Amino acid sequence: MGVLHKLTLALRRLDPNNTRWEALQKELAGKRAAEAFDTQDDQERREELHEAEAFDTQDDQERREELHEIDDTFKRYRDSDFGRKLYLIQNSIFGVDIQPIACQIAKLRFFISLTIEQEKDTTADNFGIKPLPNLETRFIAANTLIGFSLQRTLTNVTAANLEQELQKNREQYFHATTRRRKRECKEEDERLRAELATELQELGMNSEDAEKIAEWDIYDQNASADWFDPEWMYGITDRFDVLIGNPPYIQLQRDGGRLADLYQPCGFDTFTRMGDIYCLFYEKGHKLLNSTGHLCFITSNKWMRAGYGKKMRNYFILYTQPVQLLDMGPDVFDATVDTNILLLQNKIIYDGVMTFRSATISTDFDRQTDNITEYVIDNCVEMEMPAENEPWAILSSTELNLKRKIEDIGIPLKDWDINIYRGIVTGCNEAFIIDEAKRDELIAQDANSADIIKPLLRGRNIKRYKAVPSGFYILATGYDLDIPNRYPAVYNHLETIGQRLESGELTVRGRGLFNRDDQGENWWNLRACAYYSEFEREKIVWQRVCKAPGFAFIQNPMFCLDTTCIATGEKVKFLTAILNSRVSHYLFYILADIIVSVDIVERLLVPPITNENQHIATQIEDFVDQILDAKQADPDADTTSLENEIDKLVYTLYNLTKEEIAIVKENV
Repeated sequence: MGVLHKLTLALRRLDPNNTRWEALQKELAGKRAAEAFDTQDDQERREELHEAEAFDTQDDQERREELHEIDDTFKRYRDSDFGRKLYLIQNSIFGVDIQPIACQIAKLRFFISLTIEQEKDTTADNFGIKPLPNLETRFIAANTLIGFSLQRTLTNVTAANLEQELQKNREQYFHATTRRRKRECKEEDERLRAELATELQELGMNSEDAEKIAEWDIYDQNASADWFDPEWMYGITDRFDVLIGNPPYIQLQRDGGRLADLYQPCGFDTFTRMGDIYCLFYEKGHKLLNSTGHLCFITSNKWMRAGYGKKMRNYFILYTQPVQLLDMGPDVFDATVDTNILLLQNKIIYDGVMTFRSATISTDFDRQTDNITEYVIDNCVEMEMPAENEPWAILSSTELNLKRKIEDIGIPLKDWDINIYRGIVTGCNEAFIIDEAKRDELIAQDANSADIIKPLLRGRNIKRYKAVPSGFYILATGYDLDIPNRYPAVYNHLETIGQRLESGELTVRGRGLFNRDDQGENWWNLRACAYYSEFEREKIVWQRVCKAPGFAFIQNPMFCLDTTCIATGEKVKFLTAILNSRVSHYLFYILADIIVSVDIVERLLVPPITNENQHIATQIEDFVDQILDAKQADPDADTTSLENEIDKLVYTLYNLTKEEIAIVKENV
């Protein structure tokens, strides 16, 4: 609805007295009158061309009277938005939603918007209120993401004429004012669709697609088409100037991957099964634009940094020119996710560095009192198009210089002498995770059970520098161990749990224990994993999804679930401090949002240890030892002062100035 008001305002400024609108209406009336000569039924002609029938009469006096009436109508609405809105609805605005009720609500709002612009004339029939148009041909229910299997490239004169007749018939329905005329248009539409589908099939169109054209009834207001094509549905052949929308935010893997299975065969470049459906809407919307068209969507902002958004970020770089990006902080809209608004244009060939305007709505914005337009203008910065595969972050010029400085000094963590892994997927936590009492029971039954009962760390147990014992254990049954013969107590426990799951006594996500996908050689084994031994080593552990990343140093054997990641190798104590530092958290703010995945940590830039800074690295490790000792004595010990000392040393490693340190502190 907002687009109608904005465009009306634009027309009001471009044509304040409606003089251009008046001339255009007379021109259109003349064209419609000329077409009326093809209509043999005089009553039908008058119904079709109510405002243009003066051009069709042979009586000069009658024609002058009719024209005078038209002029009065023009004058009546010359200073009104009625004419502007009617013209926009008829020629410029088209809506689509997968839910019919959404289309009905949109039509109702447009009807109301038109109605309130009409002035009452008590001396005229119906108080001079003009019949409102029929909007069925402007708002349709369809699945926007699914088109025809192949685009039609073949045509002939017959098919082209049928298409023109079909669109002309729908325009006549738009203006129809009687039930009889509406019924005739619907019947004509059905006949033309059937003829056109037959003709297209003979030209080589897929029979299934041809049937869709024949069967799709634009006037059925309770139906939703499982496909969308602007040419057949709107008569739009040269694509759109502007697309505006608020696509749904739905993970494609939800409900067992139902949506992922539906859209994977559709050929989307941005598709990933772990992604969100709004990514596909961005790609589809872009492909519906003409060569200079613009698209503006409000969506979740997770595509900017999340792994699933990498394909879409690269798509924007390759095929579009972003114009403005507004990243919304929490509480700007009443939404369950943080959002952003992206305005982009179809790709413009440009050899230089592409830039666009961007702004972040930060926590200092008060939506109750602040003007968002003024706020954006005051806080907008020029942003360079990020490189392929890189997350997007809205950075000022000083922040961008800081980022480049860190990149020049640091080495990606993946190039250090460490290995980073994701935690274990058991496939059935109910069976393989036990508490302290069950551990003691299994060891009492068979002392050998202790060999494969390992302490377990969950994401919620990870704090900065130190992990809190969870009180749970994992049955590390390997991927090929002979559990029945070597560890009978563990085997009996697993078999009992499996039977309880099969009977429904216990409930579990997935397929249960005996027939799960994640298993080794036998149902009692964990799945094959080349790095089980890494959990026995000295390591760094962290939670994969978190608001504020925290990294713990663990010296003893400890297994972790897939909600966590681990890093093993050289200098892990030093790296624990770097990862917990303010500088690293600033980099996570740029790179990762709330997802601290293997990929994100591998890309973190850490200054190498050299002869010149070895003494700083040693000091950092000494502070880590002090923090660990304090937290060993008291897990809730306040080690802020020690961590601040580490931050100061890390600033030195990155050669940060006071101004750059201020930027880091401001964003962490």
